[in-house]
Parts: sequence; structure tokens; C-alpha cells
Amino acid sequence: MKKLFSLMLCLVCLFAARTADAKGIPNPTLKDLSGHSQRLSDLQGQVVVLSFWATWCVPCREELPRLSALSTEFAGKKVHFVAVSIDDTKDRARIEPYLTRQNIHLDVWVGGNADMLGHFGLGDIVPGTLILDEQGQVITRIMGEAKDDDIRSRLDWLLNGRQGPAPEPKLKRY
Repeated sequence: MKKLFSLMLCLVCLFAARTADAKGIPNPTLKDLSGHSQRLSDLQGQVVVLSFWATWCVPCREELPRLSALSTEFAGKKVHFVAVSIDDTKDRARIEPYLTRQNIHLDVWVGGNADMLGHFGLGDIVPGTLILDEQGQVITRIMGEAKDDDIRSRLDWLLNGRQGPAPEPKLKRY
């Protein structure tokens, strides 16, 4: 009887750990460029493309305009694009001029850092992108520069009722 109880306790703990992992992505409070607090959990009910970037990041110069164009393409659908800057506090004054020069039209949040990338399972190199479903579950982690098809194919899969095989959960693009 004692062995059966121990086995059941282990199974309950294992189930609880798996459930926590499935929902266990961070939910930090960041600021938008107007200074308003933003949380990832506030976007639940929408598919989210969450990209980490920095003004000094060379691949980000290619990726951000691509994400901005995709954001326009998916406008009117339940998809929300957010670019989280990991620029240091002292460099934040560079963000808005950079976005203007690059003609980027995305929601941008500040306050991210390299440690946050690791907490989201993206390693420690920018850019890094997460695609989350409407319940906030991670569909794909893209480590490195995301390509159009990396994003578009996953969004189409989610928006079209998850028809066909599930996309790869992790892509390394470096």
C-alpha cells in the first residue's frame, strides 16, 4: 500500500510539473514607448509574435522590417506583434529614432535584457522570437533571425485551425 501511495504521489507531482512547464513562460512587466506598463498575459486571446531585439543587433536590422510588414499583412486578425528591446536603460533614447529611420510600425516594449531571453528559452543571442497561441502557449521558439516563412507558416497554421502537422517547436537560425 505504501508503494502504491508513493507511486501515485510521484505521478501527481510529475503531472503538476508538466502543467507548470506548459504554462510557465515568464510574464514580466515591461513598458511601452509611452511609459505604460505592459504584460504578456494582457494579450491572451490573441496569437502573439514576441521578438527580442536591440538597436545594436545587426540581424535585427533585417528582421524588424520583416516583422513590421508581417504585422501589416496580418492586421485585422487575432495576431499581435510585439518587439521587446533589450537595449540598456542608458541607450533607450536611441530606440524611437531607430524605429523611425527603419520605418518600423510595431508595438515596442522596453525593459528586456539578455537574461530574459534565457528565461523564455531563447538562449542569449538576439534576435529571438516566440510565437504563442491564444492561450499563451509557446508554439515555436526561433533562435536567431526569423524568416518570413518561419512566422507566416506558423500564423497560418494557428489561424486555420491547426490543420496539418504541428510546426517545429524550435528553430535555430544562427
